[in-house]
Amino acid sequence: MAEQTIDLLCEKLSSYCNESELASVREAYEFASRAHAGQTRMSGEPYIIHPLAVAFILADLQLDATGIIAALLHDVVEDTSVTDSSIVQHFGAEVAALVDGVTKLKRIRFDSREEQQAENLRKMFMAMARDIRVLIIKLADRLHNMRTIRYQTPETQTRKARETLEIFAPLAHRLGINTIKWELEDISLRYLNPQQYYRIVNLMARKRQEREQFINGVMELLREKLDELNLKAEVSGRAKHIYSVYRKMTTQHKEFNEIYDLFAIRVTVESIKDCYGVLGVVHTMWKPMPGRFKDYIAMPKANMYQSLHTTVIGPNGEPLEIQIRTWEMHQTAEYGIAAHWVYKENGPQRAEDDFAKKLAWFREVLEWQQDFRDAQEFMETLKIDLFSDQVFVFTPKGDVIELPAGSVPIDFAYRIHTDIGNHCIGAKVNGKMVPLDYRLRTGDIVEVVTSKHSYGPSRDWLKIVQSSQAKSKIRQWFKREKREENVARGRENIEREIIRQRLDPKLLMSPSGITEAMHKFSFTREDDLYAAVGYGGLSAAQVVTRLVEAHKRTLEEKPVDSMSITKSAPKPSDTGVRVKGVDNLLIRFARCCNPVPGDEIVGFITRGRGVSVHRVDCPNVAALTAEEARTLEVEWATNRDWSYNAEIEITALDRHGLVNEVLNAVGETKTEITAVSARADAKKVAHIHMSIRIRNLDHLRTVVERLKRLKDIYSVRRIVQ
Repeated sequence: MAEQTIDLLCEKLSSYCNESELASVREAYEFASRAHAGQTRMSGEPYIIHPLAVAFILADLQLDATGIIAALLHDVVEDTSVTDSSIVQHFGAEVAALVDGVTKLKRIRFDSREEQQAENLRKMFMAMARDIRVLIIKLADRLHNMRTIRYQTPETQTRKARETLEIFAPLAHRLGINTIKWELEDISLRYLNPQQYYRIVNLMARKRQEREQFINGVMELLREKLDELNLKAEVSGRAKHIYSVYRKMTTQHKEFNEIYDLFAIRVTVESIKDCYGVLGVVHTMWKPMPGRFKDYIAMPKANMYQSLHTTVIGPNGEPLEIQIRTWEMHQTAEYGIAAHWVYKENGPQRAEDDFAKKLAWFREVLEWQQDFRDAQEFMETLKIDLFSDQVFVFTPKGDVIELPAGSVPIDFAYRIHTDIGNHCIGAKVNGKMVPLDYRLRTGDIVEVVTSKHSYGPSRDWLKIVQSSQAKSKIRQWFKREKREENVARGRENIEREIIRQRLDPKLLMSPSGITEAMHKFSFTREDDLYAAVGYGGLSAAQVVTRLVEAHKRTLEEKPVDSMSITKSAPKPSDTGVRVKGVDNLLIRFARCCNPVPGDEIVGFITRGRGVSVHRVDCPNVAALTAEEARTLEVEWATNRDWSYNAEIEITALDRHGLVNEVLNAVGETKTEITAVSARADAKKVAHIHMSIRIRNLDHLRTVVERLKRLKDIYSVRRIVQ
């Protein structure tokens, strides 16, 4: 690649920028060069080559001059002494806002890398609400960093490649910028799975010559036919990208020689009418394969991608994929939302309308991301939304509604209007009543049944809806309508979760602990924290984790005894276990083996969480006993009032009424069942997993013996994970 310089950049920009804009671009380059003077990249090259390379990528997308200037300056605030006010003074508030949107939150201290990543993405989405160019610049920045990732450590290469594949490539896809998406995916695969990457490269190279010869022959036949009919079109070949081949091999379990669309034909025409005309010609020349025609012109993809896709049986009986689109559709397919700056001069109103549609998903992100107080939950939900396929359903009037795959009628109702979702009591699909958990399929005609007397959404809806928009609207309803109930429910859920973890609510829910949790999740009042748990915006487990961390810090600030948990800690009688020679220790039972009275047990000092009690035959004990300093002698106390969790698995002949018989048998022993799940395998063997509360080992034996007396029971065993 030729060396990139500011002169070459301005030459590239001169096709769509005026002299005044080019002068501002040069000024931004000189400003960035001075700011980054003396800084180098890990390759040893001057740092300025990075913002310049980002600007070149954006020039290929024909991003406007303001975006190019921001790209040249995007690292000066983060990595140099330049301030935001200095950017405003020299280049204006618009450029400064773009630079600020791309700048990471490096100067803020976060508890984890994932939390920092989530906050960076949240900041970026907020900036995108004002200007989508923030994300386009960020994608170009990531692309150049991936092109030069060979200079990073192997650990950084893997982490960056995974982050790129999980977040940035799907974001490029959402914006429709396929030129960036494809390259990000291919580079990421090279570092995440180099063996498969180079295997596919070599296989494609071997097959390229024969496939190109075949494709060239087909293109010539098609050109001749189109010329005969006076259809003006450009016919070209298109090679499949490496990552898309890899995905097809892994998701469809195909061998390389079973993939026929390594090369496809693309036909580009002037108008939509010509697209369908070419389609008719293609289907006249070659027989179309059933179920392989897709009309993305009538029903565009979420990122506004439009094209006709058809697969035909070509010469020699080989399947052949053909894509047909207009020139404008081709620009959108390659550059996505960046094509807005190319076409807005040609058709301002239409361009603005399309632009608004492309931003619809990001507006939804801005709505629902406010409901997530936890970084991990935000990241998981974002990844689900980025990767989810789409289904297209119709309203009774024929309007097309796009939803994530797996959506149910409730998702549809909330997409139409919030009030329709809140008052939904049923749904009809294709004229027939269906349950609210019915999974919608492309082509379904959906009608929502509402009632003014509806009590509003159910909390169970949060478990079945697929779209983040619906989840956000449901949470908002509970947050607004039932605050007092949410506060009470939230407090109760937190206390229940603390008890479930065998900890002391009074100890953890101290004023200082609650205050720290409130600050962690950005609440100003205690009731707001409880209400968030009550309406589902925050889970009780997340709050308890923060409370435990707060208590741990309190202990570290009071160095009385490395094993002491303060005077308010649970007493030995609270758990039924005591540590020989030591009082007032926080004791919890290890979930990996769930010891009960009668088991031989051993204790281990944990960091900030008291003493963990295991069965001596627990698989994890061998690793823990290597650190003798952490081992403690523990014994069961005489108090037998406590109940303990035990997991059992029952295998039996699968038959009608089996689970009911098992539940009744356990009930006869006066044993509490806390959870049960059942499944049957292909050999008609039933597997029933049950969690029960028992007093001691004798109680457990009684339950096991009672279950073994049932008909068709093969085995009953206690589970140690």
